[in-house]
Amino acid sequence: MDIFSIFTLCGGLAFFLYGMIVMSGGLEKISGGKLEKLLEHLTSNPVKGFLLGIIMTVAVQSSSAVSVMLVGFVNSGIMKLAQTIAITLGSNIGTTATSWILSLSGIQSTNFFLRLLKPESFSPILALIGVILLMTTKNNYSRRKPIGSFLIGFAILMFGMGLMSSSMAPLAHDPNFTNILTLFKNPILGLLVGLIVTAIIQSSAASVGMLQALSMTGSIPYVVAAPIIAGQNIGTCVTALLSSIGVNTNAKKVAATHIIFNITGALAFLVLYEIFIHFINPLTHMSNPFGIAIVHTAYNVVTVMVCFPLSKLLLKFVNSIIKDETDENEVILDERLLVTPSIAIVQCYKATGDMAKVTRETLALSVKMLKHYNPKAAEVINRNELLIDKYQDTLESFLQKLSARELSEEDSSMISQLVLSISDFEKIADHAIHILNIATTMHTKEWTLAPETIDELKRVVNAVKEVFDVTVNAFIYQDLGSAYHVEPLEQVVDDIAYFAKKNHIKRVKAEKAHIKRGFVYAEILNDLERISDHCSNIATNTIQSMNVSVPKHTLKNQLKEADVGEFSKKVEEFRQKYAVEPISV
Repeated sequence: MDIFSIFTLCGGLAFFLYGMIVMSGGLEKISGGKLEKLLEHLTSNPVKGFLLGIIMTVAVQSSSAVSVMLVGFVNSGIMKLAQTIAITLGSNIGTTATSWILSLSGIQSTNFFLRLLKPESFSPILALIGVILLMTTKNNYSRRKPIGSFLIGFAILMFGMGLMSSSMAPLAHDPNFTNILTLFKNPILGLLVGLIVTAIIQSSAASVGMLQALSMTGSIPYVVAAPIIAGQNIGTCVTALLSSIGVNTNAKKVAATHIIFNITGALAFLVLYEIFIHFINPLTHMSNPFGIAIVHTAYNVVTVMVCFPLSKLLLKFVNSIIKDETDENEVILDERLLVTPSIAIVQCYKATGDMAKVTRETLALSVKMLKHYNPKAAEVINRNELLIDKYQDTLESFLQKLSARELSEEDSSMISQLVLSISDFEKIADHAIHILNIATTMHTKEWTLAPETIDELKRVVNAVKEVFDVTVNAFIYQDLGSAYHVEPLEQVVDDIAYFAKKNHIKRVKAEKAHIKRGFVYAEILNDLERISDHCSNIATNTIQSMNVSVPKHTLKNQLKEADVGEFSKKVEEFRQKYAVEPISV
């Protein structure tokens, strides 16, 4: 094996890894949020979690990526540690799918139909179909594009596999290579080699692919291959270990659980394998790609059979070696979620929902301050403002990174509308802070509002609070019915505020209201109106995210006319409930 063969091996590995990245990206886009829906239906049932682990690993074509995702989920509070155990075990089974696909490379036959099964026979056709799909699709959000990416990624992966196989072919007749292999008859040494190689390239699938390519030389006995496979599965834990740096305690436990599972499985497999080789002479049995796939699958099945019944004991062990600590900084969103955009978007919605709840509390406390000033409540409002700003900064930064990835049309629309809603929630919080500042000024100067003014203000405040409640519920639960209610109710708020302002002007003209206090009242009404306007924007964004095909201006007109239909009764009830009667001065 000369230097040029080594160059070819490195190039083949590069093509293999790149093909896997392209293929897994295409698969994730084809899934179109199905992973997120599966996670939503995830329960404490370990069987469902196990199946989910298999599906997720097949979808992203990497158990390492799944382990990183799990670290991110737990770090963000999306999942609990106990839920990840079954998923981790399922991912070990799901990762065997790649080795079975690669095993087709070892088919040797002159039969036409059997030769068609060889990836090098059909992958060029798949690559051509993929290129045609990409070149003939003008719409960037078409479903044909990810399918084309998947086909091209698969072809590149198999091309890389072919390069690795051809680069290793000279080793079949190299006596030095045969001598080196005798060293790996020691299972511990073989395990370390598999661990180190996989840790370096951070892909057990690529590592298994290299071993399958090497087995095509016909000089790798199973007694050498089996311990290497065990080491490869331990080496894949390095990615999860690296991803656990700088995360909370529970997320670290996920990485530790992954490592302990694979070490336990490797030790159990080696013990069973040592017993098994006493009944046959493995030195006379040379491995091939198909045999490697069988051993790889057998290893992972043994891991599951050993670890599944012991999962609770292993969880207790992890809890005993990694003590719970109080995390000073709450994680709003973990960037590991960027691996799966559809799931990341859903978590952004949940985080924005939490931001909306804090904003609702801030608004409720601020308007209370107009009647009864409370310094402690003022401290809570100011703390909430800092938290809301943190939510905005984190979400906007995360969404900016997310939008740089290739997304479906639906996901792109959801991100656009989400960015607008985040801005509206933050502006509502700003108006709440302005109301607090007004209340502080009134408290400091000992200003009070006239009884009739207080009654009007109470009506407007309660109307705005109800509109905001409807808006928050529509956003959090993605409730179209509630979202369609907001615009008609917002128009009622405008009417109520209009009559309140007219009454206020009449009182000022009649000198029944102090001029400076009159300005304060007008400012409060303006803030409440602006809050109501932002509610309308959020509701429109919510509807727009679920109705991409409807232009925003058309949607706005539909919402303004919504009170003439089925919502007219509710709007009329709302109007009568909070109506401000014009005064005669």
